[in-house]
Amino acid sequence: MASYGSFADVYDIFMDNIPYDEWCGYLRGLLTRCGVKDGLVLELGCGTGAATERLAAYGYDMIGLDSSAEMLAQAMEKKQKSGHDILYLQQDMREFELYGTVRAVVSICDSINYITEPEDLLTVFRLVNNYLDPGGAFIFDLNTTYKYEYMLGDSVIAENREEGSFIWENWYDRELCINEYDLTLFLPEEDGRYRKCEETHYQRAYTEREIRALLTEAGLRLEAVYDAFTLEAPRGDSERLYFVARECRKQAE
Repeated sequence: MASYGSFADVYDIFMDNIPYDEWCGYLRGLLTRCGVKDGLVLELGCGTGAATERLAAYGYDMIGLDSSAEMLAQAMEKKQKSGHDILYLQQDMREFELYGTVRAVVSICDSINYITEPEDLLTVFRLVNNYLDPGGAFIFDLNTTYKYEYMLGDSVIAENREEGSFIWENWYDRELCINEYDLTLFLPEEDGRYRKCEETHYQRAYTEREIRALLTEAGLRLEAVYDAFTLEAPRGDSERLYFVARECRKQAE
């Protein structure tokens, strides 16, 4: 599971095309539909805290978890400016630990796709189940196979700005269902020269059937799957899906 290093310093600059207000408004709506209007919420793969901050502004008591120290450093800067009482933890979501349970766990921006082994994803789901309140909600998104095959696979994304430049090359292995991102950054130095940084990331495409089976095995009940930012069923050309699951075993005990 790759973590963002050099890219963290310019992540928010190059990702300014993501409509976080819209995405978090949608996520808040899903939480509200699950009856979670306040209380403790854990975000897995919080990155620079863009969503964490917005959820905190809605009144949730936020915990942000990410494996990248560099991304969390950016999140801490946001926290200092906003004054929101957010707890950030540097942990791998495959082995995270909390002091108690939470009302909901969320994960967006395809963070779950970074878990490339089904066995590891099962571990994540089991941990989520363990740390959810009885009947607690688990909401996460995933990039779809369609997106990897027809939108990202074998494509090159490049951008040049004053703050730096990047080249993002993609290869999708249809047999392994793995998308490889080779990221090359050129970041300006004070002396006028550019520093070249390279990172490689991997994401996996999962089917709805695979996700449902893993959630069930982990003790979670899948309640809904939506075409992203709607309340409609997935389409064949959906690029991103949202999954809504519930902890169900603690209530029965």
